[in-house]
Amino acid sequence: MNNTIIWMIIGMGLVTYIPRMLPLVVFQRVKLPAFWQGVLKNVPYATLGALIIPGIFLINDDVWFGILGLISAFVSAWLGANVIVVVLVSVMVLSVYALFV
Repeated sequence: MNNTIIWMIIGMGLVTYIPRMLPLVVFQRVKLPAFWQGVLKNVPYATLGALIIPGIFLINDDVWFGILGLISAFVSAWLGANVIVVVLVSVMVLSVYALFV
């Protein structure tokens, strides 16, 4: 392997590692207010919604597929499930729906 490629891999690793690690080191002892903790706690759900909602409007064949996925994701998130659980619940619901259609 070429030395340039190795240095590129090391550089890309540092570029992605530093922004992730820096807040943990700098803000390790800082206690955020309850409002900001709530905001940051809901970022994954907002991101998931930003990924799911446009896809629902782009479905051409079976609109119910998108509607059921949205409803199952919304209900599981409303009940307080983890983001991974929300995605898995939606996948399971849509898998069962696809078996019967």
